Amino acid sequence: MFDNWMWLNWSLMGLSFAVLIGLGIRAARIADSGDESGFLIAGRSLGPFVGAATIMATGYSGWGFVGSPGVAYEYGAIEVLGNFLFGPAFVLAILFFAQFLRARAQAIGCCTIPEYIAREHGAGRWVNVLQAISAVIIVVLLLVFLVSQIKAVGLLGARWLDIDLAASATLMIAVVVLYTLLGGLAAVAWTDTIMLCGMMLAAVVIVGQMLGDTSIGGLIAELRAIDPALVDPQDSGPYGASRGSVFTILAYATLWAAVLPYMGMRFMAFRSDVKMRTVALYAAPMGVVLSLVPLVGLYVRARVGGLDDSDEAMPVYLTTFLHPAVGAVITLCILFAMKSTANSILHTVSSAVSHDLRQALFPHRTFSASATLWINRGAVAVLGVLALVLMLYAPPFLLSWLGILGTGTLLAATVAPVFVSVFWRGNAYGALASMLTGTLTSGGLLLFSGAGWMIGPLAGCAVATVAYVAVSWSTFSIQPRVDAGVADRSDAAVPSPAAGRLARG
Repeated sequence: MFDNWMWLNWSLMGLSFAVLIGLGIRAARIADSGDESGFLIAGRSLGPFVGAATIMATGYSGWGFVGSPGVAYEYGAIEVLGNFLFGPAFVLAILFFAQFLRARAQAIGCCTIPEYIAREHGAGRWVNVLQAISAVIIVVLLLVFLVSQIKAVGLLGARWLDIDLAASATLMIAVVVLYTLLGGLAAVAWTDTIMLCGMMLAAVVIVGQMLGDTSIGGLIAELRAIDPALVDPQDSGPYGASRGSVFTILAYATLWAAVLPYMGMRFMAFRSDVKMRTVALYAAPMGVVLSLVPLVGLYVRARVGGLDDSDEAMPVYLTTFLHPAVGAVITLCILFAMKSTANSILHTVSSAVSHDLRQALFPHRTFSASATLWINRGAVAVLGVLALVLMLYAPPFLLSWLGILGTGTLLAATVAPVFVSVFWRGNAYGALASMLTGTLTSGGLLLFSGAGWMIGPLAGCAVATVAYVAVSWSTFSIQPRVDAGVADRSDAAVPSPAAGRLARG
């Protein structure tokens, strides 16, 4: 269907690449401001609309436009409910956690989540140890997620441009690497805002087409005729064995939005005068519209069926049910959705390497502002190429599952030292124990058990929290809590503990 319109696809791609790279060039002045926070957190300059847009674009991404419709195709309407719960979760995280993290990070002078964990829990050499270990965990687990995002954008781009997967993925990730290394988080946030507008347009057009073709009642009747379980499930599909298991997504996604490093760095990047309730007011309607996209999976199951790969539901929809010109524009918008998360993950992973590992491994070495900027930019390029190579040689996988393996396990690893520490702050031993136990528990359950997709990460969160409190409490006599969360990198003695005081900063 797209053969006679291939010129339009390539033209749209070229135009979009020019816009994205242009924004990267404009954002370079913030990245090159002489302060490393310019590259890492946009110089703490994000306003409410851009902040809300980059949060929601990052949250609803490749999994939202390709992975989630694929799950809906495979498991039915339970995925539509599950996807809808992400919007309220993001709003809760913005309202009840973003303000604290922004203020706390600014007070202790940190720009990344590993740096935040280290300064809140360590002193002396412990700062370096915690920053290095948390950075390594972030790099390993987010690379897993980045691989899934590159595959998602590569699959759709290959069909759209009529090229093979390798060429498509290389082309798409190349432009992401270029504008991200030029402008850092400012470029990521600005391009995300453009992408979010495209994603909203795509969602409205897609839902309009489906409702113009059939009613919700008619779609339900068609699905029931194929398999009653598609609309009347007896369990929560991949999310758990009971019908109610799907609601664990609300807890999971709230913690996900609050704790994951690429979301946390956005909270740190808001201007100090931005009111989080205003950000939430922008984010809420965005979440409602984007939550409707998984209906595509149900529609394709009813009207097409027979797909060997459920992740093909969205590409099949685009080539089967939309006019080529409309399909070209919507495909571009969906590619934007995938890139919005790919650029966020790439920026976070590269920051963990170029900033956190650099500080942890070379604590006494001083780099010039220009050298630091080039280290940050070089890390983006190297890790972008590494993720592309990993994707090309990875075995087949379901996009949504791989995304949860990476982000869900990272959530379990960081929930205690980032989120639980708001209410009760432990010490370095507790932070280290929670990161290791959370990683092993969540990763082990997702890889080697039949537990639902939410059960593994949430069980990891619970185990990590228990380890954080128990180990911290039992080792306060060895390494007390860092008073007021202010740590240094010297070999000086650890400050006295703030015994019995809640760690609210």
